[in-house]
Parts: sequence; structure tokens; C-alpha cells
Amino acid sequence: MRFDLQARHQQIDKLVENKLSFNSEHAQLSIYDTYERAFNVPLSSNNVLFCGMLQGKKVMHVETCDYHHDFLPNESFVLAPEQTVHIDFPDASEPTPTTCLAIEINSDKLADIAQKLNIQNQTSIEVAYQNELVHVEHNWQTQALLDRMVHLFTENEDQRGFLIDLALNELVTRLLTQQTRELILKCANSQSHQDPISEVVEYIEHHLSEPLDIDTLCKIACMSRSKFFNYFKSCLNMTPQQWLQARRLTKAKELLRKGKSITQIGFDLGFNHTSQFSRTFKNAFGVSPKAFQKN
Repeated sequence: MRFDLQARHQQIDKLVENKLSFNSEHAQLSIYDTYERAFNVPLSSNNVLFCGMLQGKKVMHVETCDYHHDFLPNESFVLAPEQTVHIDFPDASEPTPTTCLAIEINSDKLADIAQKLNIQNQTSIEVAYQNELVHVEHNWQTQALLDRMVHLFTENEDQRGFLIDLALNELVTRLLTQQTRELILKCANSQSHQDPISEVVEYIEHHLSEPLDIDTLCKIACMSRSKFFNYFKSCLNMTPQQWLQARRLTKAKELLRKGKSITQIGFDLGFNHTSQFSRTFKNAFGVSPKAFQKN
């Protein structure tokens, strides 16, 4: 962990999901510690629950969507309102507790940020909270934001409420942006093109190993270059080149998990050299492809 919570763990009320909570106007941040192995522990909330692992491993089971996956540090797990997850703690012990934070966000805050994003973006893709489970590996910026939020909630700083609200706005924006990207990808993969960008994304998905041909993408979107770049950035909060890079790296993780050769993966995904692939992968995820594959 990047912050020391040991002083706050002096009193253990229970060994499974020992909870310490801090409140603000629009959210509640809770830190959960589990000190012994446990299985099938239920968790739900009336509001959206944004969870981040700090230490250890959980196994998450959501029966309503047949979801059964490990939950590890540097990942985000977002539970929809009234949705229940059953959690296993296979590795928890008193010397090395499993530690997780959960931020409960009220619906008014989600709606307010979504409305502001829609006014700013002015695209045909409406930004709105999708009432469904989200489980993704997040980047170092999101991890740094979660670390900062723990500090803001747990410390009695000047302007605490104002700073928490700023951080909460950023967290909600990241969540809504992630859901919008997933929606566009889903449309692209199903060839259900409700917007020009989903057709562009489908083309990129089928040409991950190739350099971007901006003229071709503009023709697909039926837009000028300047309009295309602005519209793409508004929809995905990335440039086309950043999107291609992100999709290549996501695909690389899939192939690494399957045991494919690191050299071959880099070549197949359009990297000029293995060293370039390894450097880009480590910059994005904090570990080399070799270390990722071993774990």
C-alpha cells in the first residue's frame, strides 16, 4: 500500500470485513479488512459502489450475470445499486489481511456529472451511468486518485469537503468515460453502428497491427480531419493513436495470459521491436510483459 493505515487498525471489531467509514456530502469511503479466510460473504449497496483492492486477493461472484473472477490490486470493481456480490477471501490472514476500499456514490452526483459531460461533449452518444457491473484494470492515474481520496477522507485538512468533491468528480468522470468506451466497443463488436465512431472503432479492432490510416478513418466517419479528431476525442477521451495503443496493450495482455511468445505478440500487434513493446507495456501497467506473464 502507498499509505499507512496501521494506526487506524488498532481495534479489530471482527475478523471478516472489519469496516472503517468516513463520510462526505455526496459519498462515503469505507476501508474493509479481513483477517481470516472466508467464503461467500455478501456485499451490496443502495448506491453505486466503486471498489479498489489495496492488498491481497478477493474472488467475486455475481450470480445474476454469472460472473466469477479474481479481484486484485490496481483493479476497479464497480457494483450497481441493489446488485449483490458474494466474496471469497482465499488468502486472508491476521499477518497479511485482505484490504479493500469502497466508495459509495449517490445517484445525484452521477447524474450531475453525466449532464455536464453531455453539455461539454456535444456528441450523439449520450453519457449516462449504465446500471451494470464494471471490472477493469485501471491505470496509474486512477490508482493515484484513489490514494489521494483515502488521504482526503481520513485526514482533517482545510477545505476537506471541497477537495473531496473535486476528487469525486474526477472518479465519476473516469467511471462514465469507461462505460462509454465499453458501450462503443460493444456496438463495434456487434456491428450495431449507432454512431460513426463505433464503425471507426470496429475498423481499428480489425487492423491493430497496422499504422493508423487517418484518411481511411475520416472516410468511414464521413468527417473532415479536424472534425474527426475533435469528435473522436469527445467520445473516447483519447486521440485515435492513444486508442490504438490502448487496444493493442489490452490485446497483448490477453495473449500473454494464453502463454504466447512475447516477441511474437509485439510483432503481431504492430510494434517495431520487442524492446519497444516491453517498454510501452511497462509504462502502461508498471510491470514488464515477462513479469506479467509469470504472474
